[in-house]
Amino acid sequence: MSGSDALFCSLDSAAIAEFIATAKNSVCYASPGIRLSVADSVINVAGRLGPELVTVCLDFDESVIRMGYGDLEAVNKLRSAGISVLSAAGLRTALIIVDKKGFIFTPTALYLEAEQDVSSCSNAIRMSDAQVAEALARLSPVAKVIAIAQAKTPEEKKRIEKLPVDVGSKPVTDTQFSKVENSLKEAPPVSFDLARQVRVFEAYLQYVEISLTGAAIQRNRLSIPNSIQKLGGSKELEGRLKTTFNLIEKDSAISSKPLEDKLNLIRKDLTRPRGKKDRLVLKSARPLLDNRLNEFRKELKQHQVTVKAELQNYLTKSREQIVEYYLQNVIKNPPDALLGQLLGPITDNHAKSWLNDQLDNVFPTAESLIKDMKLDVDYKDITFETLNREDFLQSVKLAYGNIDWDKLYKEFKAAAEKSASSD
Repeated sequence: MSGSDALFCSLDSAAIAEFIATAKNSVCYASPGIRLSVADSVINVAGRLGPELVTVCLDFDESVIRMGYGDLEAVNKLRSAGISVLSAAGLRTALIIVDKKGFIFTPTALYLEAEQDVSSCSNAIRMSDAQVAEALARLSPVAKVIAIAQAKTPEEKKRIEKLPVDVGSKPVTDTQFSKVENSLKEAPPVSFDLARQVRVFEAYLQYVEISLTGAAIQRNRLSIPNSIQKLGGSKELEGRLKTTFNLIEKDSAISSKPLEDKLNLIRKDLTRPRGKKDRLVLKSARPLLDNRLNEFRKELKQHQVTVKAELQNYLTKSREQIVEYYLQNVIKNPPDALLGQLLGPITDNHAKSWLNDQLDNVFPTAESLIKDMKLDVDYKDITFETLNREDFLQSVKLAYGNIDWDKLYKEFKAAAEKSASSD
């Protein structure tokens, strides 16, 4: 605890534990949560003075523990030692009063930052004698009794007796403790050092997944019905026509290749690969990426209109090619399914009609091919799991070699070191 008479001073868990250890008459601790070192010190004092002279008031809730204001085990040890732990919902202001000296302080949420060294910051205000007495009186009935006992004059005792208890609190019950304990077992809190390290990088980077679906109609292939395949054929369309058939030529005017090339260029210019699948984007570059992708969506929409207008002609042409390719085979080697429906000789029209009937079951419509054209963009923040991979830092450095990451690396490591030193 820095500055014995300073109004503004510093308190961390170690300093609070040391302060509590000096108690000769009573201890009052109120805060969202309590850490093990502080709880151990409270237990030692209660053993010397008696648990009735110790007041502990917390906001006993799983969210408080998840934020890193305190430890569940600390509460368990206090209760096991016979110390009544009070719970006041929403308590965020903290104070520590030992005998007649007290401090109001700001507790540290380890999820957000590591606990600062006592010499590095001012997070506490020294309380006057009058403030100590009034805080005790207004905190809880038990603390009020202590404040009355410490009063120096009859007038001060009467004044304290008249003060109302402002903080509504109740003892933590076995049921309440078990409920919080089970919730934390079912979904354990995240590692606080990892959470802080994540925030170092999440301010600069995001994962992004960009995918274009439904536009590559030139990749659609039609499976030739078995009834037609049995007829055989020539080598005329061997490149396109085997057991499957390319509905659209790869270099056709409605091919999506120009669009795909443009999207790949956007990916290359504004995102970087991390590993084989993941891609990263700098948050500073995201507005530009969003702008380029919005422009791309407009082009995709226009492409969809163009394809819709011309696709049916391409499908009709492809269908005619298949019919023409197999026409003579049907006439020379008519299937039984066709012969069973005729009264006379087979004509070209009969053969074409039969072939078209077979293709009706497998040939798509233009609408069915273009209805699912869309650009999907999914941003994801840096996660604990990915950050914890051994190759994360190196892969980021490789992805963005023009950026000096030294400062971030130091912050990243410092977050872990502070956590390790406070454990």
